[in-house]
Amino acid sequence: MLVHPNKQIKIIMKGVQQVVDENDLLAKLEKSYALKKPLTIKLGLDPSAPDLHLGHAVVLRKMKQMQDLGHQVIIIIGDFTGRIGDPTGKAKGRVALTDEQVKANALTYCEQLFKILDKEKTTIRFNSEWLSKLTFEEVIKLASTTSVARILERDDFQKRYNHQVLIGLHEFFYPLMQAYDSVEIKADIELGGTDQTFNILMGRTLQKTWGLEKQVAIFMPLLEGLDGVEKMSKSLGNYIGVQESAEVMFKKVMEVPDTLIIKYFELATDEHLDEIEKMKLLLEQGKNPRDIKFELAKIITNLYHSEAETEKAIAYYKTAFEQKDTPEQIPQLLIEIGAETIQHIIPQLVRMGMVKSKSEFIRLMKQSGVQIDKEKISEDDLDRVLINNEVMKIGKKRFIRFIK
Repeated sequence: MLVHPNKQIKIIMKGVQQVVDENDLLAKLEKSYALKKPLTIKLGLDPSAPDLHLGHAVVLRKMKQMQDLGHQVIIIIGDFTGRIGDPTGKAKGRVALTDEQVKANALTYCEQLFKILDKEKTTIRFNSEWLSKLTFEEVIKLASTTSVARILERDDFQKRYNHQVLIGLHEFFYPLMQAYDSVEIKADIELGGTDQTFNILMGRTLQKTWGLEKQVAIFMPLLEGLDGVEKMSKSLGNYIGVQESAEVMFKKVMEVPDTLIIKYFELATDEHLDEIEKMKLLLEQGKNPRDIKFELAKIITNLYHSEAETEKAIAYYKTAFEQKDTPEQIPQLLIEIGAETIQHIIPQLVRMGMVKSKSEFIRLMKQSGVQIDKEKISEDDLDRVLINNEVMKIGKKRFIRFIK
């Protein structure tokens, strides 16, 4: 059921950085409401990094809000464009993915998407459906819609050109192919991060060339990670993954810098603007940021986990980080008792997200930041054989129990 356009605008604009353009958006909403016809909302995903985090979820949460307003979402998995690789923000060309890699990543994406989106109001499409069928004549027509000068306006291409870094001619086709997706599905609105501005605006250009109504472009700001500085990224280790356990997710949200509390409310939750204003006012009146952050952690964790799991995460956090004790519910690692040493299980600890790397684990050991059953261990203990039911504490907030 579609709600009145004036109410929709307020919800849609929450946390948005830019709309191109707002008059077009209102006109589309009014027409949709009058005809009782949902709008088609598009999001293109490059299946090169299938592990979603809250930074990726900023756009997905906005799409979920628009689904709740009555609209339909089409997710375009770029299995064809993935063969080129999005050059956005890259200092050099990206290595093309194989068909097998694209399919595997796309499958992982789909599993994660429905942690956020309404499955009944979401259609998944692969752009190989139409891009692989274009004739060479149609590709030439596509290329004729823009100029080399305009393509080189992109910061990444411009920097590479100025620094004499190779730019493959095929890379110029990436924004054109992504834009053609909008032509194919007749998108009314396309969402993306501000790093996708060029590609999404190209969609408006192509739709106009093909005699279609231009899509509205909605750009969401990039979400800083736990360091409070850099864009959330798994490679930087400052991320909160949507598939992480409730305990890890809750703990990580509690590490969000105080200066970003309201931004996380705006971009990482579905809270109404009125509720966010209340939180903002409480902070201005001197409320302890930790208390507001505790509520934020509860809301975000509950978006991706059940209430029971969220309550366990809260209990875990209070025990481990407020009472400084070992929680009852902690992750477990299956090992071969009497045969595996600390050295052996470091790669598994990295895969579980307990540490970023082997070097970080070694560094923590040197700083007396690793304990087994409350006894500090050092580099000299790397060959120590692990015992059933021992609990390792890594840093101040990470625990793992060894079981056979």
